[in-house]
Amino acid sequence: MTFEGKPLVKGKRVTGFTDNEEEEVQLTKVVPFLVEDELKRLGGDFEKAPNWQSFVIVDGLLITGQNPASSTAVAQTLLKSLSGVEKNKRFF
Repeated sequence: MTFEGKPLVKGKRVTGFTDNEEEEVQLTKVVPFLVEDELKRLGGDFEKAPNWQSFVIVDGLLITGQNPASSTAVAQTLLKSLSGVEKNKRFF
């Protein structure tokens, strides 16, 4: 996905399923690409927590979670962010 001709994650702090997590579930040869590698290739500043821990990164309006354990924290972060958008009358 691009924004103004640039990858959406370029120059942004991001997280996602790590290469190590992919290796642990033995899917590195099955999936078409590794998320960590792809985010880095697209210019994202990839950060990670220990495998299978909940980990969320917020960079502006972009919210990313590392793995399924992060789902609740991502949802809570999104709800908090949306309530701030409403309070501040920010529209995008």
